[in-house]
Amino acid sequence: MSTDSDVVISGGTAAEIADSVRALVDRGELVPGQSLPPVRALAEQLGINRNTAVAAYRTLARSGVVVSLGRAGTRVAQRQAVAQEGFAAAGSLRDVATGNPDPRLIPDLGPALTAAAGRPVLYGEPVIDPGLEQWAKEWMSPDAPAEPTDLHLTLTSGAVDAVERLLAQALMRDDAVALEDPCFLASIQIARHGGYRAVPVPVDAEGMTADGLRAALEQGVRAVVCTPRAQNPTGASLSERRAAELREVFAAHPYVLVIQDDYYSLLSHQPFHSIVGPAHRRWALLRSVSKFAGPDMCLAVTATDPETAGRLAQRLSPGTTWVSHLLQRITHAVLTDPAALALIDRAGAHYAARNTAFAAQLTAQGLPVEAGDGMSLWVPVPAPARLVAERLMRRGWLVRTGDDFQLAPGAEPSQHLRLTVHDLDKQAAERLAADLVAAVGESAG
Repeated sequence: MSTDSDVVISGGTAAEIADSVRALVDRGELVPGQSLPPVRALAEQLGINRNTAVAAYRTLARSGVVVSLGRAGTRVAQRQAVAQEGFAAAGSLRDVATGNPDPRLIPDLGPALTAAAGRPVLYGEPVIDPGLEQWAKEWMSPDAPAEPTDLHLTLTSGAVDAVERLLAQALMRDDAVALEDPCFLASIQIARHGGYRAVPVPVDAEGMTADGLRAALEQGVRAVVCTPRAQNPTGASLSERRAAELREVFAAHPYVLVIQDDYYSLLSHQPFHSIVGPAHRRWALLRSVSKFAGPDMCLAVTATDPETAGRLAQRLSPGTTWVSHLLQRITHAVLTDPAALALIDRAGAHYAARNTAFAAQLTAQGLPVEAGDGMSLWVPVPAPARLVAERLMRRGWLVRTGDDFQLAPGAEPSQHLRLTVHDLDKQAAERLAADLVAAVGESAG
């Protein structure tokens, strides 16, 4: 079978085909960005079942050799830096692109470490530590579309790990998944490496739009990932009205897996509104502790319906079902400590107040901005964001443009910046606001 440069892919099994493509990439005969044959064409030329070709491409996608672009086909992965949260080569620039929490507002783990000490846990014991399990049920039950007795809990190494595993147990390569647009960076990467076809659903000030969800469901999506509060990057939280509209849309699609990623949870001062009702058959509500207990506390709790819990268990191998009981006990100690909970509440108020104050500064200087929820601020600019970012770099600021968060390939250049300003003092915030307004003026002129 020949690609657009006449290199030959061979093999009769999925493993042989994947090895053939990897060898071609290693030898430089397939280059980054180059298209691979469509699944149907590859199957016909090699005389194999279409599912064999699908399996080969899925293997290649999960190993990072290729990326799936949905209807745009499959291409050899680009060997370039992947946008990720919390990291940028800032050098001498002041970095306001991180999306990181303030270390001063993360609870001290000293007392929790002491509380975690105890009898060693041995193989074969319950996966979830009893203390954390009881606390987690009380945390998740009020917002889950099921009775507490029907709640099934799973622990994973953070929210991203949970989303990846949930999608893997529900989807096959080329299946469609609805993602918010603009979208959290990790969700974009999960869809690409899993070989899923990402269907964008627009987000406005009230969250995922009902019309966008309806259109995605009409395209046959099998799973939906939604952020009910502090949507990253926009900061939007679902209103009660919007959540009701989304529940009405889902009423006709009870078997679509709905993942509600409530990653901001205890930091949010916005109410939680579920987008699925009690009759929905496939759902998952997940909450991570990393935003308020620190990124090193890599633990997330996922509540699911029984069928999803069973499928998820099948996707967890014996080596990955184990989330350290020491980590679980530390987490439980932090989240039951009144002083730590008070600090977490103060942290959420701090982030919200700083974002609101900075938005007011920009608005007063002629750049209207509305503060949402979350660590960062989503700033609309009347010019391509990359031009504004370049001019801010000359003034000593490193910012993140909305282009990184766009879901659709080839979309128009973003006109948004995502700024993390909660750790700026008054003088630095005033300087950034003035520099941003000046950079916008130069870019729009």
